[in-house]
This record gives sequence, structure tokens and C-alpha cells, in this order.
Amino acid sequence: MTYTAPLADMRFALREVAGLSGVAVLPGYEHATDDTIDAVLEEAGKLAGNGLAPLNREGDKVGAKLENGVVRTAPGFAAIYKEFVEGGWNSLPFDPEFGGQGMPWLLATAVQEMWQAANMGFGLVLLLNQGAIDAIHHHGSDEQKATYLPKMISGEWTGTMNLTEPQAGSDLGQLKSRAVKNGDHYLVSGQKIFITYGEHDMAENIVHLVLARTPDAPAGVRGISLFIVPKYLPGADGTPGKRNDLRCVSLEHKLGIHASPTCVMSFGDDGGAVGYLVGEEGRGLSYMFTMMNNARLSVGIQGLAIAERAYQQAAAFARTRVQSKDDGSAAPASVSIVHHADVRRMLMTMRAQIEAMRALGYYTAAGIDGALKQPDKAAGRKIQDRVDLLIPIVKAWFTDLGNEIASTGVQIHGGMGFIEETGAAQHLRDARILPIYEGTNGIQARDLVGRKVAKDGGETMLALVAEMRATAEEMKAAPGDDIEAIRTGLQAAADALEDATKWVVQSVKAELVNALAGSVPFLRLAGTALGGWLLARSALVAQTWLGQRDGDPAFLEAKLVTARFYAEVILPPALAQLGPLKSAGRTVFALSEEQF
Repeated sequence: MTYTAPLADMRFALREVAGLSGVAVLPGYEHATDDTIDAVLEEAGKLAGNGLAPLNREGDKVGAKLENGVVRTAPGFAAIYKEFVEGGWNSLPFDPEFGGQGMPWLLATAVQEMWQAANMGFGLVLLLNQGAIDAIHHHGSDEQKATYLPKMISGEWTGTMNLTEPQAGSDLGQLKSRAVKNGDHYLVSGQKIFITYGEHDMAENIVHLVLARTPDAPAGVRGISLFIVPKYLPGADGTPGKRNDLRCVSLEHKLGIHASPTCVMSFGDDGGAVGYLVGEEGRGLSYMFTMMNNARLSVGIQGLAIAERAYQQAAAFARTRVQSKDDGSAAPASVSIVHHADVRRMLMTMRAQIEAMRALGYYTAAGIDGALKQPDKAAGRKIQDRVDLLIPIVKAWFTDLGNEIASTGVQIHGGMGFIEETGAAQHLRDARILPIYEGTNGIQARDLVGRKVAKDGGETMLALVAEMRATAEEMKAAPGDDIEAIRTGLQAAADALEDATKWVVQSVKAELVNALAGSVPFLRLAGTALGGWLLARSALVAQTWLGQRDGDPAFLEAKLVTARFYAEVILPPALAQLGPLKSAGRTVFALSEEQF
């Protein structure tokens, strides 16, 4: 159950794929020097490996407990959270005006990968707080920002997101929670479910962001407003004061992430919880999407993180588990299973997909920085369009792979993987929620096809295809059969993604339901193709450095081999998604509802 941050690959992805040097020169990021970045990564790796990872197993076994209305977190969680706050880790990417360090989101994303890989049950409190901060920073009043952001950014207070209700899952238009104006505030009442860290014992206050309807609001999503509903009402001096009318009534019993309390929250049982309107009435859903987009990128990083954790454990097991003789040797002695061909195939599949995810995740995070800090507003909008396109891909593709890779980790352990004591099963159980929360992966695919690609007629996606082709052209001048094999795979990926994008654009116009039926294969194809593109760029850098005798040759050789494996083994089945994509509408509706 140990975890070691893969710092070498993280640094490579940050600098050579995501373009850290270009991010660091943006206005406001001048302090993000190479030395500072390296120091942050080193210290975060130590805290993740030595502080968080050892608590992961016990957190899964003991979980969070509800006792007399108070949620007790797993052993060691409160102490390590205090260490986080004192170390300033919560404040890394946030506005210095409110106590943040103002570091790039690109760096914060790499650090977040470490927290989630080391201990996802703990990492969720950080993830939700980050999203709540982002929503208040973008849409709150000056007074709300001054009251809540400094404490939330420091981590002294944590934030939550309250959307879902028992009768309304993803269909937020069905929400029934009410908010009635009462002087300078509103009285909020209703029940919310699936509230991550809705109650806990690690912070002195919890700031709930709650969606609710005002009495005269129209039906549907246009009638939803957003409210800040703190557990304790802040006093004049900013310290927590009177307890608000809200409580956790139960904790969900879950398949995984047992250490993370998933609360059923009741608001207004004794007359109404005091809530403060964020922005304007009726615009709550659009405001909440700021938080949800932040969370969707973070959930994608969770998929990457749990995959890395499962891979590390499987690789360590394969190196030490002795079983059967080596088929490639005449010696009769048994060897560790890493010598066996199929085990190596599984490990290589895990590794290649993880490196592709890391490259695309960091590339997307760098785009967030570019959109935020780019002085040229028009250029910033184009970067934001690309980020908006990539976020549903990162969320859905990464989390699907997180499940698959964690499952492969169990397979490598053999029978021992099915036994809880090895820990391999926990990663699979923890990973299973990722394709569901923050918008199921089917919803992400619908968003990608129906909104992001349709919005500009595929222009943003086709611009990415053009960059894929430019990389393939650049690779022609590089030597070696590895580069040639990778280039061939990249060209095929560009062709398939262009073909698929044009089909989607045409289908959205002609018959939307057919495009939606093929949306999941399209998203899968897009993620796999774009991941292959960034691995190809990585391979090109590695080949150049090898020719110049610059860098660690073993690391660079591994980059080439991994990228070639991806191009020859991972890409072809994914590109075959063109078939299901284009035939989905016909096959999905071939049977009547009664025949399912």
C-alpha cells in the first residue's frame, strides 16, 4: 500500500508536454520558477508518500462514522489535515488577494494527482473545497469574498457542493429545496444527498453551496438560485458564531471511498437555514457550473491518480511474486511473474495509458492558466474554448481508464488481488465512483457532442487534429524505427478523429439523437487519439535528447518504447470506435423499449 510520486514523469509532462515555461511567463506567474516548482513537487511527494498513503488502508477499513450528529473522520485524518493547513497546501493556486499563493493551476494539478493517488478518501475534501472557492471567487459579492475566501483558501474552513436531491439525480430541473427571502438573507429548507464531506471534524466551519428555488421562481433549471449556507454563521470578527439550521442525518454505505463521508444533509428543520444569495436569482445553475467544471477536471485527475496507484502496487507485486518458470529460459527455477509475457503486457498497457492521461491532463491544466492569464483577450477565449472541449474528455476518459487499470491491477495480483488485505481491491472499489459523480460519463459524452463540438461546428477539435498532423510532419525528420511506428499511429489517429468529428457535426445538424447514440464511442476515440498525440510529442523530445546525450537515457528509452506500444497496441482498437460511432443510432433504436 505504499505510494511514491512519479516525479520524473511528472516533471517531463509539466515541462515538455504542457509547456510549463510558457505558463511561468504569463502575468502573475513570474514567481513560478523552476527551483520553486521542483521544491513544491518534492515536498508534496514526501507528504503524499509519508503522510497520506499510510492512512489510506485504515481509512478504508474504519471509514467515517456519524455519532450524535457529528461525523468522526478516520484515524489520523484530522491530524494530517491540520498539517495541510499549516503547510499552506490548500492555498497553492488561489488569488493572493485572499491569502493564496497564486501558483499556476498546472502545478496545482500535478500536486493534486499526488494527494488523490496517496489517499483518495482524504483528497476529496480538498477537491470540493477547491471548487467552492472557485465558484465564490467568480460569482460572489465583494463582501462574500472577504468573509469566506481567506478561511477557505487557508483550509481553516472547507466547502461543499449541494445539488442532488432524492427525487432529482442529474436532472437538476426537478430540485425542490426552497429559499424564502428574509431581510438581508434567505431561509433555506430541503434535503440534499451525496454531499461529500458535508459534515466532518477536521475544520472549524463548513461552507455549503446550495441550489434552491425561491417561491416565485419558474419551473425547470431557470428557477434555480445558488446560496452560501455556512454550518456556523460568521461573526463580525470573522470567526464562527451561531450554529445554522442544518445537519447531517445519515452517512451513505458505499462500495468504496469509505473514508470520505457522503452525507444526507437536511436544511431548515427548525424554521430555515440562513443562506446568502450568490449573484442573481435564477442564475444558480450557471454559477454552479463554474464549480462543476473545476470539479470535473479534478475528478479526471482522480482517475489518473487511482490508475497510477494501482499500477505501482501491481508492478511491485509482479517483481516479488514468484510463480512458474520463465518461458523464455531453459532454467527450471521459478521466477517473479514480471518475467511472464502476459503480465508484462498488462503492466505495459497500464503504464502507457497512465502516461497518456498525465500528458493530456497537464496539457488541459496549462490551458486553464493560459485562459486566465493571457493578456490578449481574444487569444484567451480561444484557449478557453479548447479547455471547455477537453474537460469532458478528461473527466470521462480518465475515469473509465481508472476503472479498467485498477481492474487490471487486481488481475495481476491473481487470487491475492481478490483478497482485501493486499489492497488491490480497494483501488478498484474506490475507482468505481469516478465515472458516476460530477456528471456521469454518458452526460460528459452528451456535453462533448451536443454542446462543445456542435457549438463551433467542430472547429476547435479540428484545430487539435491539425496540430496532430503538424507533429506527425515534424517526426519525419527524426531517426529511428520507433519514431516511424509512432508517427504511423499518430497519422491514423488524426484521420480517425477528423472523420469522427465531421460525422458528429453533420449528425448533430441532421438528427441529434443519432449523434448522441454515438457520443460515448466518440469521446473514447477522442481521448485515446489525443493521448497518443501527446505521447508522440513526448517521444520526439526523448529521441532528440538521446541524440544529444542529454538526460537519463533509461528514462528516455522507456518513453520511446511506451509511446510505440501505445501507438501499436492501444490506438488501433480505439480508432475502430468509428464503426460503433456511426452505426450507434441504427443499432440503439433497432429494438423497442419493451424488448430490453
